Amino acid sequence: MLKIGDKKLINAWAFYDWANSVYSLVISTAVFPLYYSAVTEGETVTFLGMEWDHPDSLYSYALSFSFLVVAFISPILSGIADYTGSKKKFMKFFCFLGSLSVMSLYFFDGLDTVWIGIVFTILASIGFWASLVFYNAYLPEVAHPEQQDKASAKGFIFGYIGSIILLIINLILIQKPDWFGIDSGMASRISFVMVGLWWLSFAQITFKRLPNDMYNKKPEEDYIWKGFKELKIVAKEIANYPTLKKFLIAFFLLSVGVQTIILLATIFGSTELGLATIDLIITVLLIQVVAILGAFLFSRLSGKKGNFYALKLTIVIWMVVCFCAFLLHKELPNVSLYFYSLGAVLGLVLGAIQSLTRSTYSKLLPETEDHATYFSFYDVTEKIAIVLGTAVYGVLYAITDSMQWSVLCLAFFFLAALLILSTLKKTKYVR
Repeated sequence: MLKIGDKKLINAWAFYDWANSVYSLVISTAVFPLYYSAVTEGETVTFLGMEWDHPDSLYSYALSFSFLVVAFISPILSGIADYTGSKKKFMKFFCFLGSLSVMSLYFFDGLDTVWIGIVFTILASIGFWASLVFYNAYLPEVAHPEQQDKASAKGFIFGYIGSIILLIINLILIQKPDWFGIDSGMASRISFVMVGLWWLSFAQITFKRLPNDMYNKKPEEDYIWKGFKELKIVAKEIANYPTLKKFLIAFFLLSVGVQTIILLATIFGSTELGLATIDLIITVLLIQVVAILGAFLFSRLSGKKGNFYALKLTIVIWMVVCFCAFLLHKELPNVSLYFYSLGAVLGLVLGAIQSLTRSTYSKLLPETEDHATYFSFYDVTEKIAIVLGTAVYGVLYAITDSMQWSVLCLAFFFLAALLILSTLKKTKYVR
């Protein structure tokens, strides 16, 4: 078994980002939402015996439901995983659930099968986000604290590169289906299968080398009840660590802004700015490419100036992004070029903030064997932030009839996070 800090172990762990990030880019952002909208546009769909005049709202409700499910089950399952030493088994289960559910989206081929699209969207989302709880929890078990910024950044860099490669392949398939003797609908459905196969296949590299039960836990029979007790213990410990508790609050606030912008950036571009699909796809690819650079540069910056300094700098830039987006409107000359530029800036801090928050949280943890349980609180914080962020965005859009004000409002969440981070005391590994 490879020891903590071994480069082969860190690379194997980081490679799970390469495997699963194709889901977040192709399924969550670029291809599936466009395919779903094309199939259901202007139609009334039936799901669970109810008619939906706005199918896009049904899709958003499905995603919100999946986030709530993960927020509910991940602390319970992580407590059991820590008590029984079975993080790897849970991670494998949710990886299989997510990847097989993505492949099942192939059978969503029209209005009669919308239920397949919705059901497997929910299951794929649960599989993806739940597997990340256990994946993230491995970070302090594969890398020493001084290695964790670079290890976390390496994971995101792998993820961005892998997802860009597969997205380009999928776009060629979808844009030029006649080259392959199929139509564009079939091309999109084949891309869903490709995502699932990519995720499942490359994940085996990670599973082969990740340690299983590294603390040699020997659980008693009532492991479910013991798992609940493990969860309760960790909750009390978090409450007794002021820096960790405040960091989670700051992470919640900045996640409201970050995750809402990630989920709704393309909708803002199409609805508010009237941009064409090709402009949105170019922007998505640009964000991914620049995010590679951002993750790399800010991991080096955190090594020199400290995690808190690097995080605060990214938050300031996020606030600038919100303000600039507020100033954009469809009558603006060359608005697409401004949107590309904003996407490049967003990409720079997207890779940075995702990798830094993960490694900073990991380095703030006390000496413990309950890494999955601790990271479940991190995950729940993010999921609740997503639900709140999208709700705030939607309410403000309904009131003002403008997404610009919704985006500007997100800057206040970043500001609150910045203020809280400014009060945190430095620790042995985080400064």
